[in-house]
Amino acid sequence: MTIHQSGIAVVAGATRGAGRGIARALGEAGYRVVCTGRSTRDRRSGYDMPETIDETAAMIPGALAIAVDHAREAEVVALFDRVERELGPIDVVVDSVAGEDPSFGRWTGMVDSDLANAPRALEQGLVTHLHTAMHACRRMRARGRGLLVEVTEYDLLLGAGGNLVTAIVKLAIKALAATLAEELRGAHVACVSITPGFLRSEAMLRHFGVTAERWRDAGAKDPHFLHSESPLFIGRAVAHLARDPAVMQRTGQILSSWQLAREYGFSDEDGTRPDWGEHWRTGVAPTMPELRAGIEHQAIWLEQLARTARDQLGADASRLR
Repeated sequence: MTIHQSGIAVVAGATRGAGRGIARALGEAGYRVVCTGRSTRDRRSGYDMPETIDETAAMIPGALAIAVDHAREAEVVALFDRVERELGPIDVVVDSVAGEDPSFGRWTGMVDSDLANAPRALEQGLVTHLHTAMHACRRMRARGRGLLVEVTEYDLLLGAGGNLVTAIVKLAIKALAATLAEELRGAHVACVSITPGFLRSEAMLRHFGVTAERWRDAGAKDPHFLHSESPLFIGRAVAHLARDPAVMQRTGQILSSWQLAREYGFSDEDGTRPDWGEHWRTGVAPTMPELRAGIEHQAIWLEQLARTARDQLGADASRLR
């Protein structure tokens, strides 16, 4: 594979899960990939999981692993200084830090959420993204081009998580991309958020007690897992997005792996094309009346917000209808 033909890509949180899949796919697409995270061959993060950024980088020809704690702003600044000094201008920054952080807490009702670890969860799940996005976008703005991708959960504004802390973090990540998108349109820097479907991350495989090769065995415990996707699937979604000359038309949007697979026509690692969005619509939502009601209420709320926005524009809103 030819290295560096597409540009320089930094993947924050490339240790495992979606981050590792995205780093691999950007490598497939010809990017020189920089993998960052806290778990290295010499030192594990507080998660105490076996995967490391060194392992990820070894999967990608020409990739570089750099240990970074994205909760520490000085380390983020030093990262981008080093990449630009040693490799050149950065074209793509993907932030997948803390996608499965244990401090987010267990699945429960919103009002019953345990807030004991909320400060830690907000630091790991949101402050890390603020540091990374701000310093990445400053550099891409100066260059006049670039793509920021924020990895989140669920392709509507509300409904992610499973407790109040996680829901707030995932919503804030979507808002981060949308807010930066408006300021950076004129600089030709695209900012989007993206969600995978039911992800076969290393942590999820361990949860079900299966391997990546025998993942279908977990369908006996959860039939929905049969509609899951490997981390490489969202990776290929990001890679196609990064190489799309019309990517600015998507800036600010909440995207999904399955939506982009429909549009770009790519497949998962095993050649299949999972569509979690379709399964959610036909196989999940109909079995959960409260969930379906929440989606209906969100649709009404979003329509009300759209009317409010048009009212603020007055006569100029006619072109939006």
